[in-house]
Amino acid sequence: MSDVVSREGLWAMAHAERAALADDLTDLDDRQWTQRSLCGRWVIEEVVAHLTAAASIGRMRWLTSVLGARFDFDRHNARRLAEHRGGTPAETLERFRAVVASTVAASGHTAAWLGEVVVHAQDIRRPLGLLRTPSVAATTEVARFFASRDFTVASRSIVEDLRLEATDGPFAVGTGPLIRGTTIALTMAMAGRYAYCDDLTGPGVPTLRARCTPHDGG
Repeated sequence: MSDVVSREGLWAMAHAERAALADDLTDLDDRQWTQRSLCGRWVIEEVVAHLTAAASIGRMRWLTSVLGARFDFDRHNARRLAEHRGGTPAETLERFRAVVASTVAASGHTAAWLGEVVVHAQDIRRPLGLLRTPSVAATTEVARFFASRDFTVASRSIVEDLRLEATDGPFAVGTGPLIRGTTIALTMAMAGRYAYCDDLTGPGVPTLRARCTPHDGG
């Protein structure tokens, strides 16, 4: 186990991953912006607006928004997404660039907000065929958080009674049928992205695949 990463270190990783994603989005054409992401019904531009919203809303404003949506989190997310989506994809991207260095979050679970950008970046990159992946160091911190609890995704439940081992880094957790793959593939599978099950090997993969939702992973 590596040393514990400080909150400041986690935010630095989040800022680096946001900046890398913004760079990847710079030359997208209109068709690419409207392409479906791995994140449910959202297209690429909507995922970017969602990331901007997540980096722009603190605890009290988040609670007010959730109460206003009567705890319908889909409605809450849709309202905040619409608020931060620009009139054009270029404007949406500029709004995202403006929050790259933000440390605003709805809770103090910094690893979760690092996970927000790590997961959604791949929700965007994989359908577009963009080859960049988040750093192994950042993804390892997200994987450890996901394996420890159900928070914004049911990640701990998805890998219950399974053994996960990364092939490119130190992440390893659990007991049971083995699943091996890159840290990002394991992380995305824990986030319920069905498509990433294809990148994993081992006797535990069929169980994991059954627990993921096909509509998220294509």
